[in-house]
Amino acid sequence: MTRTAPVTVTLGGVYFDGHSSRDRAARLTLGPVVTLTLDGEAHTFTPADLSVDPPVPGVRRVVRLPGGARFETTDFAPLLAWERAGGRNRTLRGVAWLESQWGSALAAVAVAFALLGAFIVWGIPALATQAARATPRGVLASFDEQTLRVLEEQDLIGPSGLPRERQEALQREFRQVQAWAGGGYPYRLLLRDGEPAGDTGVGANAFALPNGTIVMTDQLVALARSDRELLGVLAHETGHVTRRHGLATVYQGLGLGLVGTLITGDLVSSTSFAAAVPAAILRGGYSRAAETEADRVAADFMLGRYGSTRPLQDILTRLDAAEDTEDTAGVDREGSWLDVFRSHPVTRDRVAALKALEGR
Repeated sequence: MTRTAPVTVTLGGVYFDGHSSRDRAARLTLGPVVTLTLDGEAHTFTPADLSVDPPVPGVRRVVRLPGGARFETTDFAPLLAWERAGGRNRTLRGVAWLESQWGSALAAVAVAFALLGAFIVWGIPALATQAARATPRGVLASFDEQTLRVLEEQDLIGPSGLPRERQEALQREFRQVQAWAGGGYPYRLLLRDGEPAGDTGVGANAFALPNGTIVMTDQLVALARSDRELLGVLAHETGHVTRRHGLATVYQGLGLGLVGTLITGDLVSSTSFAAAVPAAILRGGYSRAAETEADRVAADFMLGRYGSTRPLQDILTRLDAAEDTEDTAGVDREGSWLDVFRSHPVTRDRVAALKALEGR
């Protein structure tokens, strides 16, 4: 550390003995020998006996003396010169200078907001993913049951109106996907009416809950032109289960509350989770990365079974066309077509990606 030649300065200020709040006028001379003049008496120290608190704009500087005593002064310039000569508080003096500059303060605020924005955009999703992976399997069943109860109470789903024979056939088909998906989840397929109270339900939809419960609506079954299309959808949903996308999506929807969850180690209650699902998944959709990953899982299934992803491409395109038709007609279907299966990314990109996967 480079130091300039030693300097001697004299400061005016007040002295506190460290035992009472009473202040006394004093002078402090800083040099090779430090002299405190108090009530006409001189007390000497060495520079090594002192410590100087870092500067705070608008506040008296504090020189700490042996025995808990301190000397406070507003003679900033001579004290700063002595510090510079001795190389004291170099870093903290720089911080204090920055704090005293309006431009630097505004820049610091801008940087703080930028960091906060980056945390919201990238940090919270990363934390949500880690929280989803760390959630014990034992709590997932409760999440599924509570979520289904909320969806039924809000008339987003209801009992299926499909004939029993059709339901049984779809359950048999689903067992192919269930056996293939793996991951140790207790998969089950629930067939439900997506419009139990008119146009306010989830409509033509399929979505997966964290413990492997997959809900597929009568409206989606009606839209499909083959069971292969539906199996592609179901394979896609198992991808969301095994990658825990649903958990991560809901945790991300909880926002900064997730940070407290991770810090304290407390799990989100099943009731809180269930209440967050409709907004976080059914209306918000999965992230682009999550949908793309689940599409790859579905493509692996389709290519292994049928050698083509075309059935999945077809139902994606048909879902998109149905949505456009409803938009043109001015139908307000709040939750019915804002579904997890086709929200992000846009359909044409997903179809193009599925076509590309066939050429691997």
